[in-house]
Amino acid sequence: MTGGPHRRFNPLLDEWVVVSPQRLKRPWQGQVEPAVEAERPAYDPACYLCPGNPRAEGQRNPDYPATFVFDNDFPALQPQDMGPRDVDGLLVKETASGVCRVLCFSPRHDLPLAEMDPAAIRLVIDAWADEVVSLGKRDDIGYVQVFENKGAMMGCSNPHPHGQIWASGHVPAIPARKTATQRAHFERTGRDLLGDYLEQELRASVRVVDQNPHWVSLVPFWAVWPFETMIVPRRRVSDLPSLVADERDALADIMARLTVRYDNLFQCSFPYSMGWHARPTDGGEHPYWRAHAVYLPPLLRSATVRKFLVGYELCAEPQRDLTAEQAAERLREMPLRHYRRGP
Repeated sequence: MTGGPHRRFNPLLDEWVVVSPQRLKRPWQGQVEPAVEAERPAYDPACYLCPGNPRAEGQRNPDYPATFVFDNDFPALQPQDMGPRDVDGLLVKETASGVCRVLCFSPRHDLPLAEMDPAAIRLVIDAWADEVVSLGKRDDIGYVQVFENKGAMMGCSNPHPHGQIWASGHVPAIPARKTATQRAHFERTGRDLLGDYLEQELRASVRVVDQNPHWVSLVPFWAVWPFETMIVPRRRVSDLPSLVADERDALADIMARLTVRYDNLFQCSFPYSMGWHARPTDGGEHPYWRAHAVYLPPLLRSATVRKFLVGYELCAEPQRDLTAEQAAERLREMPLRHYRRGP
């Protein structure tokens, strides 16, 4: 079935994706991205995220030695009282409240996660977990979304390696859908959906990219983006704060290995959007939730040709050219020494 056009079902989002591997043969005369990467200094006096520098609104960063977290100066969500829902027939509006935070991964302006060692990435994981705890215990917060937009191609507004944490009063649409599908599977089978899925992927092995005693990275059977991956824990753990020390160390290891593979694939600082999906922060047990990371990178053929979600994808349903199995094989083949460090 994988040789020609077919559809694959995503049980986490209850949606389908069209897979059209024959389209990789088409000639490309569309947009080509710049191929040259500018070398960045370890410190940039004009960067509003580097240690000691003033930010856009005038606040000055401390001389932080590792991670640094602060309230976003231009937040998409703000703390505010939840007013009544405004309903006028099919026109419905409600207050969107929350807190937006920025997390600098390190003081180095030139050091993305792919070039950080696992010990430094472990500090980022700990900072993520701390933010989920401190924001999630607030009565006005229903969900904490951890994410990173890497690269200008993914809309990153500052090249200093950083991510964000948006804590909202509501559960956003995609985590809400994943909550519903995992709950339904648990009620039907008594098992968690991602745990069952992970067992099947490990048996098949064709979409597994890497694994260690605590984590598995894989290209999902239903992936939409060309080299989309998930990092899934072997133990059913519902959120980042619940990870024990060994699991956090192993997560840092597998994140380092995956991001190096990404960079080595096209010998570039590989752009992506990455996010953690985990249980809502309403104090419930949520025994059906297994936390996981999703990486959504746009590059398709090279460092200069990306996948566009347009036309059919926007108007009908997701579509991809490269099969998940082909993507996983190419990622598995990548060396684990970063290309910038030489042979």
